[in-house]
Order: sequence, then C-alpha cells, then structure tokens
Amino acid sequence: MQRILFGSLWIGLVIYAFLLAPANQPDTFDLIQRLSTGQWAGINPLVIALFNLMGVFPMIYSCLLFLDGRNQNLPAWPFAAGSFGVGAFALLPYLALRRPNPAFTGQKNWFLKGLDSRWTGAILLMSTLALLGFGLRGDWANFVQQWQTDRFIHVMSLDFGLLCLLFPSLLGDDMARRGWNDRRAFWLFSLVPLLGAVVYLTVRPPIGKPFATPIDSATPLDASLTENRS
Repeated sequence: MQRILFGSLWIGLVIYAFLLAPANQPDTFDLIQRLSTGQWAGINPLVIALFNLMGVFPMIYSCLLFLDGRNQNLPAWPFAAGSFGVGAFALLPYLALRRPNPAFTGQKNWFLKGLDSRWTGAILLMSTLALLGFGLRGDWANFVQQWQTDRFIHVMSLDFGLLCLLFPSLLGDDMARRGWNDRRAFWLFSLVPLLGAVVYLTVRPPIGKPFATPIDSATPLDASLTENRS
C-alpha cells in the first residue's frame, strides 16, 4: 500500500505539474536567476521566503534520509541530492521504494554525525523562523495572483505543501531509531507543518544515546530522597 500510495502521488504530481498547472510566464527564467543570486529588489517577500524555504526543506529531509538509508536496498543520497533541485519530485520515489527501518546499525561517520547533531537542527530552526518572519511582510494578494497564473510559483507552492505533509512518513522510524516511543510527540511534530519538523531536529536525542525518560534523568539526590521516603 505504501508503494502504491507514494508511487501514485508521484505520477499525479508529475502529470499535474507539466500538463495541468498554469503556463510559465515569459520572465520565469529571469525570476529564478534573480532569486538564486540574491537580486531580490522588486520581488514579493513571500516568493523570496518560499524559494529559500525550498532550500531548507531538503536539509531537513537529509537529516533523516541519510540515516534511514543505512539499511535500505537503495542509496538515499541520489534522492536527497535531487530534492535540492526538485523537492518532492525526487523524494517520492524513495518513499515509494524504501522499507520500514526503525533501527540503525554500524558507526556514524563525520557526515552522519553532523546531520544527527542538534546544532544542525537549531540552525535550521533559526533559518526557518527568519524566513517565515521575512515572508510574512509580503503582499498576499499579489502572491495569490502569481500562484494562479505562473507555473513556477504554482508548482513550487504545491511542492512546499507536499514536503510539509510527507515528513511524518520518515518521522516514525527516525524516532524509533532513538528509542523515542511517544505517540503524542509524533503527532505534535507531524501536525505542525514545517516548524514541527525543525523543532524535532532540534530536540531529538542523537542515535546511540538513550532517550532520557523522567526516571533516567533523576539525580542521585532524587534517588536518595526516594529511598528515605520508602
């Protein structure tokens, strides 16, 4: 069912983006070039924020994909790399072909340690908050008009929405690899789009370090007090 669901979603996304979405505008290539090079004068802040968040999202997914791909039959890196260019178009095939993987075996190299670090999550969280704050200053009416008439803006917005919705498909296994078996936390991180993902990356315990329960985090003083009461 997972393969059918994600495979069908990928096919539907491709068909919609190339056949049903609004046509590209004559200045689309110039807009992409200006967004990529930081020449943002005259561009709606909402479009600038959305474009840059589409660069943050692949980093968010990379923090899960490379760890998830350790025990998969297919390497995760081509899909993670492709997501920096085409977002969910590259991630959906991986989600369709991957197997459940709630365990991590072997040692983490420097690259995986970096992706697994809470500092990486904190940087992504601060970047996301900064971009959201910048984008909220934009012109919403102008953005809606561009969304209705420009394929680039339209498909990028759809891609952003899909990336928000697809995060829980990897979250459950990532939490299990850390011994974090809390359904309430899973739904909290899942139901808050984007911010739930970056907050999770900031607070999740590194793989190999047991999740600290209230009992585990008790101090020796707490333990001695408990013994005295008993």
